[in-house]
Amino acid sequence: MLKLLLVDDHELIRAGLKQLLHTTLGNIMIGEARTAEEALLLLDRQPWDMTITDITLPGRSGLDLLTEFKTLRPSMPVLVLSVLSEDEVAVRVLKAGAAGFVHKETSGDELVKAVRKVLAGGKYVSPSLAEKLALQVAMPQTDEPHKKLSDREYVVMTMLASGTTLTQIGKILSLSIKTISTYRSRILQKMQLDNNAELTRYALKHGLVQ
Repeated sequence: MLKLLLVDDHELIRAGLKQLLHTTLGNIMIGEARTAEEALLLLDRQPWDMTITDITLPGRSGLDLLTEFKTLRPSMPVLVLSVLSEDEVAVRVLKAGAAGFVHKETSGDELVKAVRKVLAGGKYVSPSLAEKLALQVAMPQTDEPHKKLSDREYVVMTMLASGTTLTQIGKILSLSIKTISTYRSRILQKMQLDNNAELTRYALKHGLVQ
């Protein structure tokens, strides 16, 4: 039996996905997690054929979770589903090891197409993203400041922009406040910003946080 793991903190989203997947894929087993921590517990209990995860989760982000997944289960494909801008997030999650990216406004048929392609061992990107990636290769562009961040810096940046304190970030990521403070300084320097308020405005403008 096919086993799929859904990771999303919104119950209605998970319910809709479950109904869609059961209807289109037939007799399958679906596990549900609201947070990265719950997802990792389920991952430890049994093998999964595929994971579908949001990128914006309470606590540890979906990007951080993706890194954990690829370390613990490198052969398990991960499809990222998000409301965040495809332009800003898709390339980063693909580079981090995701098998595909689907925007939450995508039709159900397209989502199922993405799931089937990933389960078959392929990679999925939308036609519009594929075109943008091709244009980037043909016409290299100057990277925006946030694209200079490492994956860990990117995670810390989104948490800071969402109003999470240094202490809270340290607990979530199991890092010292001093380390998080160093990340913050490095992030502000790379992005040429002066404080958290400017960081939040930048992140909202570019669709990096909700």
